[in-house]
Amino acid sequence: MTSPAAFQRPQLKRGIGKAGMFSLAFGAMIGVGWVTAMGSWLADAGPLGAVIAFALGGGLMLAIGMCYAEVTAALPLSGGEVAYAYKSYGTSKAFIVGWFLVFGYLSVSAFEAVSISKVISYLIPSIDYWQLYSVNGSPIYFSHIALSAVFVLLISAINYTGVKNSARFQLGLTILFVSLTFVFVIAGLIMGDWSNLSPVFSGSSSGSIAAGVAMVLVTVPFWFVGFDTIPQAAEEANHAISPKTIGLLIPLSIAAAVSFYILIILSTSIAAPWNEIVADKLPTAKAFGMATGSPFLVKLILVTALVGLLTSWNGFFLAGSRVLFAMGRGKIIAPVLGKSHHRYKTPYTAVLFCGIVTFLASLMGPGAMLTFVNVGSLCIVIAFVGVSASFITLRNKYPLLHRPYRTPGGKLFGLIGIAGSSLILFMMVFPNSPVALVWPLEWGVFLVFSASGIFFWVLSARSRNRVSREERDFLILEKYA
Repeated sequence: MTSPAAFQRPQLKRGIGKAGMFSLAFGAMIGVGWVTAMGSWLADAGPLGAVIAFALGGGLMLAIGMCYAEVTAALPLSGGEVAYAYKSYGTSKAFIVGWFLVFGYLSVSAFEAVSISKVISYLIPSIDYWQLYSVNGSPIYFSHIALSAVFVLLISAINYTGVKNSARFQLGLTILFVSLTFVFVIAGLIMGDWSNLSPVFSGSSSGSIAAGVAMVLVTVPFWFVGFDTIPQAAEEANHAISPKTIGLLIPLSIAAAVSFYILIILSTSIAAPWNEIVADKLPTAKAFGMATGSPFLVKLILVTALVGLLTSWNGFFLAGSRVLFAMGRGKIIAPVLGKSHHRYKTPYTAVLFCGIVTFLASLMGPGAMLTFVNVGSLCIVIAFVGVSASFITLRNKYPLLHRPYRTPGGKLFGLIGIAGSSLILFMMVFPNSPVALVWPLEWGVFLVFSASGIFFWVLSARSRNRVSREERDFLILEKYA
């Protein structure tokens, strides 16, 4: 039997504190959707319908988050879900969960890369320069591509040069975001009118209230995904944080994000009659501008959106690179993705891969933003089913596994996570569902990515088969094997 000491396991540098961990998750969840997607939320469901959708979706995310809290505390390893699925089901299942999760993260990353130029163009309309082509009727400008490239390089550089840089960047921006949000939300609540909430539901674009709520509900995983950046970075937490604390930060960050989204939906709808703003390109900014009559406040909201966009982007970029790193380090896919930088101790090859894929996806432009949301949600939900199932399987197969935090209620949260995620999954793939993926663009993107996963799996077969089970156990699970 070979000693684990004989195996080479690339290491990542520790350097994330409690505040950094929380800001990674919360900052990733808040994003920019509350500016770019508010119109569709209100048009589909109305203010109360949107609140119900986010409350239901947030409740499901909280149930899944409770599963994460236990398994993350028990297995604080980079790539989180890959380790949980591997210990529960083996190599192939770990790859399936990891691959779909990576695509979910990179969908968000591409969404942010497109959004950054879109939001900046609202602040500075003159940057819409040199139209090259269009996707789904939306023009793609050279200036927007250049902006996306600059910010992809910035995010990649921050994550390439050290996790401390990424954590500090995230914490500083999250504090700034919360401070700015407080200013305009309070202004809207004071100067708005509660009668603007009426009618509280909308079925205009979907045919019924329930269908409208469902249309918002199926996108909620996309807006709430981000709490799982904590499991991805758990191996890089500093030694002062206990595994139990790392786990508990997950449901805490979800609760904070649920509160944020509900508050922003209500305050936007109170600030101005929501029926009058849903068709606007920036309904959130429009609402607070109408309530206060202040052009400065509109600019402030756009600046806040930029800050939220960067926190979300940085968190997902970090998470995606760690999942790829975990699969590469475990030699499930190309081992080159599992390399650690000799100086910075970061997964630099995975970071570069994420940067390249993000930029290439961003070339699809604003016309593909809804595609990124829907396809990303589908992939993330698939991964959530896997994690909830892993939570239950680990309880059954490894009852004596040390669990610094044990989720109350037995396997209940795992069952809720599987049932809720499966329901959303069914609604997104069932042909007659009002929220099913649309052919050809959405299904096309999903099928291309699935095919690329099969390609990566087959391409890596030779290197994967050279690794013994004992070595892979150590590479993925280390002392938790």
